[in-house]
Amino acid sequence: MPNYKEIVTKAIIAKGKKLFTTNHKVHVTQHPSTILGCWVINHNFNGVKNGQQIQINGSYDINIWYSYDNDTKTDVVRETNHYSEVVHMRSREDESTGEEIIVRSLKQPNCVQVSIDGDDILYTVEKELGIELVGDIKVKIEASPDEDPWDEIVEEAKTEEQIEKIDEEIKEDFIDEKTI
Repeated sequence: MPNYKEIVTKAIIAKGKKLFTTNHKVHVTQHPSTILGCWVINHNFNGVKNGQQIQINGSYDINIWYSYDNDTKTDVVRETNHYSEVVHMRSREDESTGEEIIVRSLKQPNCVQVSIDGDDILYTVEKELGIELVGDIKVKIEASPDEDPWDEIVEEAKTEEQIEKIDEEIKEDFIDEKTI
């Protein structure tokens, strides 16, 4: 008859990922002619649990390099965007407690589209976040009542010649008194 034991351990009790797309508009003082580049840096975020929802708060900086005055001059507009995303998570296990939230950026924020609208620059940012909830969970395992048998280690018997050879190799004055 099997013997079962219960173990309480930490495990991932919910896991998911979501792609977020946001549109932004920034006003510039010069009328832009051409967008020369757009990049996103300094992405910071964290997550908090609120019931069955995970709220992810974060921010990133956007830098848009553009030309103006008929492509004769350039400038960079810098902006910090703050976001708050809500993700609905459903736990895989009903008997879990003490969730810890791990949020990872699976795809860093990236500017996927930029366009000019008068004195405004419109841009779209995509990011993908992965969320894991870690909690205590109880699992049952089968415990074997019999202990695994131990293998016997047998040393080889030494012959008289082998013993004499070992005795000859032993140096009784192995410590050199000059080095002390």
